[in-house]
Amino acid sequence: MTETKAVKSEQTRALIVQTALRLFRERGYEATTMRAIAKEAGVSVGNAYYYYGSKEELIQAYYDELQDEHVAACRAVLDSETAFAPRLLGVLRARVDTMVPYHEFAGKFFKFAAEPTSPLNPFSAESGPARDSAVAIYREVVEGSDLKIDKEFRKELPELLWIYSMGIVLYWVHDNSPGCRKTYLLVERTVPLVNRMVAMSRLPGFKSVTRELVGIIREVRA
Repeated sequence: MTETKAVKSEQTRALIVQTALRLFRERGYEATTMRAIAKEAGVSVGNAYYYYGSKEELIQAYYDELQDEHVAACRAVLDSETAFAPRLLGVLRARVDTMVPYHEFAGKFFKFAAEPTSPLNPFSAESGPARDSAVAIYREVVEGSDLKIDKEFRKELPELLWIYSMGIVLYWVHDNSPGCRKTYLLVERTVPLVNRMVAMSRLPGFKSVTRELVGIIREVRA
């Protein structure tokens, strides 16, 4: 009985999230109320608030769901490749693959996520779990690769790659090409550049620059 109840609870939770995303796409994030979400999902307003205390929590659930999809989509390349560039390319392609179905919604929603004080901002404290999960993917890209670089730079590289991926996401939001073709092209053309820059960090003339970069990152983070 308890297991059946748990399954039903997860189904209700998923239904509320999917209904909210549909209404956000159709009516806009600002115009969609929790009452409207509950009505469309066929649950009481109190039940909707039981699962999600606000619209912001629903978006965080969307972040988590999208992140889970990305992790699953990355598995094949991360389990089969050891070279850094193919691992990074596969992970970024998978990122775009999982985002494409939400492209129309992302364009309407971006102005809220871009607000520095918004809990929906990917750099906010509320987005911390999804952000940590995303950085963990890039940590796996680095740690599972054959990269031979300075160990301190190696520690910071996953977060730098996540920031690079956020630039890809920003471009994708504004990409109106069919099937987001230009975003895929951007990924394919920039990964080799990133690979070369990372490889150059091993060269004697660049080691001091790399260490300075690591110092700046840690100082800003503190």
